[in-house]
Amino acid sequence: MAVAALYTQYNRVWIPDPEEVWKSAEIAKDYRVGDKVLQLLLEDGTELDYSIDPESLPPLRNPDILVGENDLTALSYLHEPAVLHNLRVRFAESKLIYTYSGIILVAMNPYKQLPIYGDAIIHAYSGQNMGDMDPHIFAVAEEAYKQMARNNKNQSIIVSGESGAGKTVSARYAMRYFATVSKSSANTHVEDKVLASNPITEAVGNAKTTRNDNSSRFGKYTEISFDERNQIIGANMRTYLLEKSRVVFQSENERNYHIFYQLCASAQQSEFKHLKLGSAEEFNYTRMGGSTIIEGVNDRADMVETRKTFTLLGFKEDFQMDVFKILAAILHLGNVRITALGQERSSVSEDDRHLKVFCELLGLERAKVAQWLCNRKIITTSETVVKPMTRPQAVNARDALAKKIYAHLFDFIVERINQALQFSGKQHTFIGVLDIYGFETFDVNSFEQFCINYANEKLQQQFNLHVFKLEQEEYMKEDIPWTLIDFYDNQPVIDLIEAKMGILELLDEECLLPHGTDENWLQKLYNNFVNKNSLFEKPRMSNTSFIIQHFADKVEYKCEGFLEKNRDTVYDMLVEIMRASKFHLCANFFQEHPVPPSPFSSAITVKSAKPVIKPNNKQFRTTVGSKFRSSLYLLMETLNATTPHYVRCIKPNDEKLPFEFDSKRIVQQLRACGVLETIRISAQSYPSRWTYIEFYSRYGVLMTKQELSFSDKKEVCKMVLHRLIQDSNQYQFGKTKIFFRAGQVAYLEKLRLDKLRQSCVVIQKHIRGWLQRKKFLRERQAALTIQQYFRGQQTVRKAVTATALKEAWAAIIIQKYCRGYLVRNLYQLIRVATITIQAYTRGLLARRRYRKMLEEHKAVILQKYARAWLARRRFQSIRRFVLNIQLTYRVQRLQKKLEDQNKENHGLVEKLTSLAALRASDMEKIQKLESELDRAAAHRQNYEEKGRKYKAAMEEKLAKLQKHNSELEIQKEQIELQLQEKTEELKEKMDDLTKQLFDDVQKEQQQRILLEKSFELKTQDYEKQIWSLKEDLQALRDEKTHLQHQLEEERVTSDGLKGEVAQLRKQTISEFEKEIELLQTQKIDMEKHVQSQKQEMREKMSKITKQLLESYDIEDVRSRLSLEDLEHLNEDGELWFAYEGLKKATHILESHFQSQKDCYEKEIEALNFKVVHLSQEINHLQKLFREETDINESIRHEVTRLTSENMMIPDFKQQISELEKQKQDLEIRLNEQTESMKGKLEELSNQLNRNREEEGTQRKTIEAHNEIYTKEKKKLISKIQEMQEASEHLKKQFETESEVKSTFQQEASRLTMENRDLEEELDMKDRVIKKLQDQVKTLTKTIEKGNDARSSSGPKEYLGMLEYKTEDEDKLIQNLILDLKPRGVVVNMIPGLPAHILLMCVRYADALNDAGRLRSLMSSIISGIKQVVKEHVDDFEMLSFWLSNTCHFLNCLKQYSGEEEFMKLNSPRQNKNCLNNFDLSEYRQILSDVAIRIYHRFITVMENNIQPIIVPGMLEYESLQGISGLKPTGFRKRSSSIDDTDAYTMTSVLQQLSYFYSTMCQNGLDPELVRQAVKQLFFLIGAVTLNSLFLRKDMCSCRKGMQIRCNISYLEEWLKDKNLQNSLAKETLEPLSQAAWLLQVKKTTDSDAKEIYERCTSLSAVQIIKILNSYTPIDDFEKRVTPSFVRKVQALLNSREDSSQLMLDTKYLFQVTFPFTPSPHALEMIQIPSSFKLGFLNRL
Repeated sequence: MAVAALYTQYNRVWIPDPEEVWKSAEIAKDYRVGDKVLQLLLEDGTELDYSIDPESLPPLRNPDILVGENDLTALSYLHEPAVLHNLRVRFAESKLIYTYSGIILVAMNPYKQLPIYGDAIIHAYSGQNMGDMDPHIFAVAEEAYKQMARNNKNQSIIVSGESGAGKTVSARYAMRYFATVSKSSANTHVEDKVLASNPITEAVGNAKTTRNDNSSRFGKYTEISFDERNQIIGANMRTYLLEKSRVVFQSENERNYHIFYQLCASAQQSEFKHLKLGSAEEFNYTRMGGSTIIEGVNDRADMVETRKTFTLLGFKEDFQMDVFKILAAILHLGNVRITALGQERSSVSEDDRHLKVFCELLGLERAKVAQWLCNRKIITTSETVVKPMTRPQAVNARDALAKKIYAHLFDFIVERINQALQFSGKQHTFIGVLDIYGFETFDVNSFEQFCINYANEKLQQQFNLHVFKLEQEEYMKEDIPWTLIDFYDNQPVIDLIEAKMGILELLDEECLLPHGTDENWLQKLYNNFVNKNSLFEKPRMSNTSFIIQHFADKVEYKCEGFLEKNRDTVYDMLVEIMRASKFHLCANFFQEHPVPPSPFSSAITVKSAKPVIKPNNKQFRTTVGSKFRSSLYLLMETLNATTPHYVRCIKPNDEKLPFEFDSKRIVQQLRACGVLETIRISAQSYPSRWTYIEFYSRYGVLMTKQELSFSDKKEVCKMVLHRLIQDSNQYQFGKTKIFFRAGQVAYLEKLRLDKLRQSCVVIQKHIRGWLQRKKFLRERQAALTIQQYFRGQQTVRKAVTATALKEAWAAIIIQKYCRGYLVRNLYQLIRVATITIQAYTRGLLARRRYRKMLEEHKAVILQKYARAWLARRRFQSIRRFVLNIQLTYRVQRLQKKLEDQNKENHGLVEKLTSLAALRASDMEKIQKLESELDRAAAHRQNYEEKGRKYKAAMEEKLAKLQKHNSELEIQKEQIELQLQEKTEELKEKMDDLTKQLFDDVQKEQQQRILLEKSFELKTQDYEKQIWSLKEDLQALRDEKTHLQHQLEEERVTSDGLKGEVAQLRKQTISEFEKEIELLQTQKIDMEKHVQSQKQEMREKMSKITKQLLESYDIEDVRSRLSLEDLEHLNEDGELWFAYEGLKKATHILESHFQSQKDCYEKEIEALNFKVVHLSQEINHLQKLFREETDINESIRHEVTRLTSENMMIPDFKQQISELEKQKQDLEIRLNEQTESMKGKLEELSNQLNRNREEEGTQRKTIEAHNEIYTKEKKKLISKIQEMQEASEHLKKQFETESEVKSTFQQEASRLTMENRDLEEELDMKDRVIKKLQDQVKTLTKTIEKGNDARSSSGPKEYLGMLEYKTEDEDKLIQNLILDLKPRGVVVNMIPGLPAHILLMCVRYADALNDAGRLRSLMSSIISGIKQVVKEHVDDFEMLSFWLSNTCHFLNCLKQYSGEEEFMKLNSPRQNKNCLNNFDLSEYRQILSDVAIRIYHRFITVMENNIQPIIVPGMLEYESLQGISGLKPTGFRKRSSSIDDTDAYTMTSVLQQLSYFYSTMCQNGLDPELVRQAVKQLFFLIGAVTLNSLFLRKDMCSCRKGMQIRCNISYLEEWLKDKNLQNSLAKETLEPLSQAAWLLQVKKTTDSDAKEIYERCTSLSAVQIIKILNSYTPIDDFEKRVTPSFVRKVQALLNSREDSSQLMLDTKYLFQVTFPFTPSPHALEMIQIPSSFKLGFLNRL
């Protein structure tokens, strides 16, 4: 298509403007070839006839749909005004400072802090492809990091721009990005050290200029080194061309380097006083610019920060002070006063104060310094001459020395920084960040600007070659024919500067001459280049300057000072003085060091474009120009060996105003930095590149039905383009993309817009036609109606004549008079009749009224008295009602006080019980020790007596044996026969005795089993009673409902009486006051009565507790049953009598205990009956009088508490443990007694007698206790009777509600306390019975062990324990924890099965009372869980499984801990299985911490799995088909930025969530934890999606808001489907939902702004403004958000005090709470699957 065909009406063009550079105008008339004038309409409405050249028509303006693109090369029309306008829209309107221009990132300095550099932004860009997100310095850094990691190739980021454009900040952010994303796992903090180098180099190398408050006055190339894991291991820094002249000279409103002012600001600190510094205004080198302070900068605070960074890099205090000494010496040197002695001489006084300080700090000889500052030594071949210097020469020598010292110091600091950043390992790759000055042109340009522009020429040449390389790669990849494009080659300029006999070589040559001057050098330039080289010019009006045509612009350089700056020399004598310095650092600066070989020399060879002669003179190679050229060669070789990335920083205005756009300054910089050259090169090729899918989606409206019928979209695109664009040279088809030349996309957009406009016109035509037809039919019907009436009237008029009218009027008049006469007659007749009837009627009524008045006069008198009586009655009822309310309130207060007092009493009782238990245990120990002492003394006496008797008997036996020896020999045979007979008899007796013993033991075992069954039956009876009580409660609820109906009726009556109460209130004030005084006295009496009852109950409780604790002494029983004297048998060995005695004693004790037990059980049953009856009465009263809500709640809580106390007494656990300890002691003692049963028969008889006597005393004690208990029981029965009488009295007094309520509250409180007392008494009795039963069982087991006879147990009943051996503990942990696979457990098994198995093992260790075993098992379990989690740190199923089991195990430990708060929901069997001997609360805390760590890792794994799916599924995927929320931009991604991810959809997100949910449910995770995890996931989804939306301008559109809202609805449906609505997950999506609404809502009027302010409460002000600024229309029919509307919203949002952060913290974790959920599974019913391989465990 011809270009001229695009210049049609309504299209817009750009025309030059002296103020704005370019301004827009609309074509008012179609342009035709040959026209000399183009008729334009400016934006202000004025018409303009613009003269044109047919060969160069004004540039066309891009459609609005393409304005604001992220990439300038995506614009259809690529030229300077289009670039400038796009930057203006993005920067000034959308507040976006970054824009791509092909491979360049254009960064505009906003002169304002923006919230787009936080860690959240870094993580958002990490891993993203370049172009997927909005342009950012982090995107460039990520691209460099990704290419380095993917290709193992070094990278470079080249940051350039003029002073004040933001180069230093951009380089700093790039380095911070690398430090964040490549943070190493070690603790070396290499990243912090790399970042810490920036403040130091800025302090010594940055200064304030007229353009920038923190201008870098040197170039810096920082190599950040990475290892094979792509983690930072070190860095290295190279600097270029430090501006040394700034040390001794600053222009107006400029400053010296920051470090001088920081040092002066800290001069008064103690560590700096020896430097003898003052304020910056006192020194020549710091006050020269007239500006020593930067607004908003605190030099003293910066000094502290500088010293911190020195310390962080490992620089010690001594090193820092040495640096500061040199800096202070430079300041003092600048203040040394040089006086002129005539015109040829000058001098410096040795007494100069600053000279003294300078020499002291650097360790120099003052006289020599004073001498050689004013003299110089000239050495010739024949003699040495000392020549004095004039004052200007001496000043120059002083300044040269200062510059030299500072330059050496700067290089030294950089060298030490590099040493601190050195690394020991091998560098794998590196990324270099080049922060270098951009092209500069000032009013006066000198040697520094010449070197800077020379460096930029080299960088521009490298940039051009790289751009063409990338273009060629892209074309070759897509199989596009490559054609050579003409571009500007700056090699001639580079040759002019650096080639043989170039500018630099001539400058070095002139510097070698002793009398060389700037004028001679300039004359050589004129002779060599003027009229010989088109790039070199001589100014017309100057003989001291020259002009060079650089790639950016012409620059005029003034030759003054070129030679001096290039030489950069200091006089030899001053150098010798500095070498002789006593200050080692200063002396080292001026030593002669051989030039070290470059580390790059072996790998890099420098080749010039033209051969350069290298002279042999050593001094020539040491000039500044030659050094800079060598370093520049090295830099270019380094950059050429890397993949470069470009950042061009632009200064938007010179006034440093935020977001102010100066078109002139920006165009100047765009030309200088090569951006426009890139645009020009791109425009000559195929700048617009769209994929086939994007083209098909965008331009489907231009396709015909026949074209759309083809399935191959690529072929369809080709057919459409062939039809729409006839010139095939305007586009090319690649493998994956379509390449368009400049302007073709705009042409396609025009065709698309015309098509849409035509379609809109068709739609409007039909709609308007329908509306007009509807209007026409309505008007037609109205016209017909009007015509109908009009025609009827017209017909009537035609039928009526004049005669007919006269006759009609005559007839009417006759009728009038006739009808009037008749009506008057009728009226007179009716009037007379009416008056007559009224007279009689009124008389009758008057008579009736008179009679009625007589009757009513009497009735009024009766009514007066009746109504007075009713009023008094109503007043009394109202007064009772008011009193009732007052009493109710007071009763509530009293009840609350009583409840508090009851709680206090209960605590004191528990404390008293525990103290009594401790005292009893102490008394038992004392009695035990006393009894053991007595037994020991008795044993000792018995042994002594036995010894004496035995000795005498032996002597007598010896005499008898000697005397009767002969007789014994004779009777020997007879005795042997008798002995054999007796032995056989004894054997028979022993057999009988053994059988009888076995029979007795079996009988005792059967009795024990019967006792246990009886206890179980009682338990069932108690449960039945509880069920009956619940039924009674239901009946009482029904009765309560009936009473409530009655109360409602009374309330209705009371409402009717309220009006009369108001009339009677004045008369009854005094009576009310009396009633109030009476109530107050009653309240005081009631409180006294309560206090007395409370004190009385305390005394009773203490007395009963003391009696119960002292009545049964376990030590007495033990002493009675201890048969230590049976350790010796008699000489005859007759065991039968010993066994019979022991058996009788045992039967006596058993019968006594059984009788006592039966007695207690009967009494307990009677008391239980009374208590049940009392509970029923209490419940009945509660249901009758529970009218007020507060009273209802208090009574309900009271009943619940009493029920829980009846189920479980807190002291039960302690008593059980004490009894088990006593049981173990008795077993040990009785085992010893049984083994030592070898006493004499007489001693056994004596012991039995003593036992009988002790038994008698014990029986007396028990009888005494029974009498006390009987008395207490009678008291309790009497109290119960009193309560019953009180209840009956309350029922009878129901009519008087106020009295009943007060009495009820008092009685309820008293009954509560008495009920608690009864429960505690019953509990004490139960404990005593339990102790006796345990003692009986202990005796039975002791007898069995003593006779070595074991009876077989009855049917097995499992205890919920698993027996294991100590050596099997490791195998248990290995099989149950480490080797267990979740998928083999969750199928057909109870949740948390491993946790229950571990608990059963813990119970076994607790039952053994083995602290060591339990400690080892718990430690092994915790270590095993930690190990299995560590080994499967990224396995979601394993983490979910062990999170579930850890929580189950933790809950089981709580459930079976024996603590009351965890036992409320337990069954009686579970309460019986509680741990008895150990408190595992410490292990529970450790397990809780482990569970929290597992949960956090569990959440992290889920987030890592779902995070890559979120943005493609939630933001990029279009759930609503046919409504595209994206416009294809044709952005040209780099070849390395390949989207290698799968195409995720919203279904992928839901499937991942369902997988997480099903896995958690299968593993038995607690539902509350599942809800918390889902809430965390939904927060992540919302935060990641919203963060990506903030950083993607192309996503901020109305249609995309609809897509996001649709995706949110899918998530809400998923929550509803999983029944997770109450998980608060939906609320976490509220910010995203509001953002989607904000994209869809209208954004034009003030009311819209107010609605946005009111609705978007979950979004911060920064986020709302960001979305409004980023809003991008998809079509031309949509409108952009105007800046004025954004300002309106901003004004409304200023009142908010919310966060200034743009991004949401995706790493935020909600606080996790582990709910306590008791296990419903009985431990004794749990079976262990064989797949667990736990056969070594034994169920008990």
